[in-house]
Amino acid sequence: MRPRRRAYFRRKLLRRRRDVLAGSRETIVHLRENSAPEPDIADRAPVESERPVELRTRDRARKMLAKIDAALRRLDDGTCGYCEERGEPIATLSIDAQERYERPEKTCRDD
Repeated sequence: MRPRRRAYFRRKLLRRRRDVLAGSRETIVHLRENSAPEPDIADRAPVESERPVELRTRDRARKMLAKIDAALRRLDDGTCGYCEERGEPIATLSIDAQERYERPEKTCRDD
């Protein structure tokens, strides 16, 4: 990959990483602000139902950060743009490899 193109993707990845981290900080602040239990159960229900959704969203963000960091490492070592399994020129996996990866994921979702 040419240096100019690599720099472009690095900027995009770093921007996305910053956005994900900012969202995580917002969630932490929101959870801390709403951690005091509401005296009325009717008032408590909406807060309690939002918490798992926020935590699940943050878990997805955590996984996204790992993927962003991996992409940045691939940019640094020159392997970005090649299939991790076959070495073919493609984003992270060739179509065949991605389909093999997604097949079990479709049957074993955690959400």
